Amino acid sequence: MSPLELVKLTALMERGHGRPETTVGLIDGPVAMNHPDLATEMIREIPDRPTGRCTRADSTACRHGTFVAGIISGKRDSAAPAICPGCALLVRPIFPEMASGDGQLPDATPQELAVAIIDCVEAGARVVNLSLALAQPSTRGEPELDEALDHAMRRGVIVVAAAGNQGTIGSTAITRHPWVIPVVACDLQGRPVGGSNLGSSIGRRGLSAPGDDITSLGTSAGPFRSGGTSVAAPFVTGAIALLWSEYPNATASQVKLAVTQARGQRRAMLVPDLLDAWAAYQAMTGVSR
Repeated sequence: MSPLELVKLTALMERGHGRPETTVGLIDGPVAMNHPDLATEMIREIPDRPTGRCTRADSTACRHGTFVAGIISGKRDSAAPAICPGCALLVRPIFPEMASGDGQLPDATPQELAVAIIDCVEAGARVVNLSLALAQPSTRGEPELDEALDHAMRRGVIVVAAAGNQGTIGSTAITRHPWVIPVVACDLQGRPVGGSNLGSSIGRRGLSAPGDDITSLGTSAGPFRSGGTSVAAPFVTGAIALLWSEYPNATASQVKLAVTQARGQRRAMLVPDLLDAWAAYQAMTGVSR
């Protein structure tokens, strides 16, 4: 079974490539926009903000941003999942480009993330993907982050976030916010991978998605393989973007409810339900298009 089939995305993807009016905000590293397997005509940047284009293809930030972008906006005939290439991808880098070093993703503070979220909301994103974790989470700067997430909620912008790969039980300022959809990485049997963070807020409001040895785009022409919750999050983001493309008049609450409640009433548990994109689409029946 492929990762797309596991979460019933194949059937939804057969209905279309997405609509350019559906904008996905990608808060991540910059993207190798000259990659031949990216739907580059649908990728844009935010004026007067850090450039979304890679300047160092060997940087961890560029590799990470390009990989995640491929899951959402790769061309359908590429090695990437390429869930919603017809949707607009708004690249808002938050990680600076540095040498590859030890492979660790560069740090981002709560304040930096708060500014990036507001930038995406104001630039017209309908769903924002956070394949990241806070550096040394603390209460410092978290009020600004809470307010940015509140702002996204008030504006009807869905926020999807990686649950984290520390293998802990608990939550962060991101995953405990009631508007955020936290995402746990699972294998092709739907079981959580070892490092995924779990917790009550993640289990109640989140989803599981493929995040074990996933193939997407590298910074060169060849494919790359990676895993973790950062990889799982864009599967949920892409599904939301496709669903909103099919139902452009739906509210954020309707789309969010369809995705998170597609399998029925949620139970109090640490491990969230597996994403079921087709059931989410069927749950939208009756919503105005």
